Amino acid sequence: MLKTTLEQWELLAKVIELGSFARAAEATSRSQSSVSYNLALLQERLGVALLEPQGRKTVLTPAGEQMLTRVRPLLKDFYHLEAHAALLKDGVRTRLDLMVDTIFPRERLFAALKQFQQQHPHTQVRLTEVLESASSDTAEADVMVLTRRQDLTGRGEWLMNIDFVAVAHSDHPLQQQAESLSEERLAAYPLICIAGREARADDASSAFAECWTFSTIETAIEAVVSQVGYGWLPEERIKSYLADGTLKILPMTHGVRRATPLHLIVKKGLADRQLQTLTTLLRQNG
Repeated sequence: MLKTTLEQWELLAKVIELGSFARAAEATSRSQSSVSYNLALLQERLGVALLEPQGRKTVLTPAGEQMLTRVRPLLKDFYHLEAHAALLKDGVRTRLDLMVDTIFPRERLFAALKQFQQQHPHTQVRLTEVLESASSDTAEADVMVLTRRQDLTGRGEWLMNIDFVAVAHSDHPLQQQAESLSEERLAAYPLICIAGREARADDASSAFAECWTFSTIETAIEAVVSQVGYGWLPEERIKSYLADGTLKILPMTHGVRRATPLHLIVKKGLADRQLQTLTTLLRQNG
């Protein structure tokens, strides 16, 4: 059985924070004698002196400083526990499930999540990133950012377009061609594809090229940077490579750029304050 209580440690912290027994008593709606009794009982049960007089003030002993330093995180956790219980009692959401397609810009995503955390510090966001081909299992997500407009769990609105560009390394043989690239010339080299986003019928050379498929955007980008082949990559994710000249847009005969729409989908029947905040931030952060 515990010898001390959190209430006693809280009173000790208040006395040190406010500088006197009287102020601590006022802040905790107690009598000064009640504060003094509880702190005397705390020290008696521990067998350690935590406080000592210093002029007109009461200060921590070295042992008291060590003990209070160790107990403060416990007090903080307990405050959070009680705050969480209050949220549950009031029916406030404590978790949001967010699912986004991997092509959604990371800077925009993290900017929205940061602002959401500042506005709703007691609501956790569980983020899941999916490839287009794997995004059919979305029933458990409250908010989704996906390429398709309509889902079984809700109806979406257009959010933004993601531009894909045809690129290759600046030293790749395709970049040395003097003329615009025909389908036959492109077909001589592997087309780097992202799983679930294989070459579309209207992509130049899609009917002819050998397609090498990679499971993530990051590995597909690395493959193109390493000159394994050329590929259609999201422009936002390769802007640093384009800026420093590592990757260059290919001189295609037609269609060097294509747009893939992303839609914001909200689960049916949900309309609480946290959800509204998150969807607003996802729309705003650009």
